[in-house]
Amino acid sequence: MVPLEEMCCQNSECPTYGVRGAKNLSRCGWIGKNKDIRQLYCNVCKARFSERKGTVLYTKKLRPEKAIAILRHFQEGCGVRQTARLVGVSKDTANAYIRQAGEHAQALHDELVAFSPSDQ
Repeated sequence: MVPLEEMCCQNSECPTYGVRGAKNLSRCGWIGKNKDIRQLYCNVCKARFSERKGTVLYTKKLRPEKAIAILRHFQEGCGVRQTARLVGVSKDTANAYIRQAGEHAQALHDELVAFSPSDQ
């Protein structure tokens, strides 16, 4: 479980949005079928959100271990069907996680490139 100090507010209108270690987050409950996902509360903007918001696992139902296994198999060069077979999920499920991870990586890349120094 990731410590709260390493997380940040996910409300894009909050003054502390994206600021890690701002000490503005607290746990206000548990969510999910097994009540194993922390619900976080921002003391600045009063927003509540899942600890998974802003990650590939947000709105997904697989256990994190299976989701990570899908992404690791694909990273190693396995195809979608082979990955699905090895992890024990449907190819549609494997494809959905892989697509979501790709979109997440693209957004992160675009954000980091926007802040990178020029080559001059």
